[in-house]
Amino acid sequence: MDKIIRCITTDGAVMVSAIDSTDIAYTASVIHKTSPVASAALGRLLSAASMMGAQLKSDRATLNIRFEGDGELGAFMAVADSHGNVKGFVTNPDCETTHYPNGKLNVAAAVGAGIVSVMKDFGEGEPYIGKIPIVSGEIAEDITNYYATSEQIPTVCALGVLIDKASAQVLLSGGLLIQLLPGADDSTIDRIEANVSKLDSVTTMLAKGMSALDMCKAALDGFEVEVLDEFEVKYVCGCSKEKIRSLIEAMPKEEIEEMIEQNHGAEADCRFCNKHFSFSEDELKTILNKK
Repeated sequence: MDKIIRCITTDGAVMVSAIDSTDIAYTASVIHKTSPVASAALGRLLSAASMMGAQLKSDRATLNIRFEGDGELGAFMAVADSHGNVKGFVTNPDCETTHYPNGKLNVAAAVGAGIVSVMKDFGEGEPYIGKIPIVSGEIAEDITNYYATSEQIPTVCALGVLIDKASAQVLLSGGLLIQLLPGADDSTIDRIEANVSKLDSVTTMLAKGMSALDMCKAALDGFEVEVLDEFEVKYVCGCSKEKIRSLIEAMPKEEIEEMIEQNHGAEADCRFCNKHFSFSEDELKTILNKK
């Protein structure tokens, strides 16, 4: 089971979140039948969304991150709840995979230029929506830029997904989110910068057997650290036929009549888990008679 750990320095100057999201990224790759580069892009985004969602304080809160680039990957999205559970989709899951000269997956090329949208819905009132240009397409840099631009929180984000070259399966996935809080002074900043410069990549740390807590401690080397919380996270889609029925019930009477007359039923597919739902003509008539 995947896990998030959040830590803070005892002086309240730095907070770090770390996630081992290997099961989440693997599950998403199987559900959506993603190519290696699509697995990497979606897996990275799911890790980021999980850590960011876990920072929301309301049980009803949700976080939505959407990349809309002009690359072959198309739009892709991750949605997280305040417990760090996530789901996601990608428009073109079989996007062609290309590599940098060093052999690493070229996620940036698949994403392309465009817009990153972050929506935080706290379950009451208007949701907060921030939109910024995609600065790299490598996901982590764009999350870092989002925090700097939209929330004015100095942040370092590191994300990684390791793909087996032979089988194209997800082997490891995780992330790290390091954030300076108002109590951070110049010496704190210098120490964090030095720590970050020495950190291995997320997948290297995971391959070495490091846990989420180990990654937090590595990022906060030289600080006294307190664990804020620790919890399991997973890929979760809460779709059901009942929820689809509620959506149909909310439709105008004329639209339901049109589905009956033209299609003699209704079909729906969930883009997050690929489940298929169908409603017979009699089921639609029952819904219609209640309006």
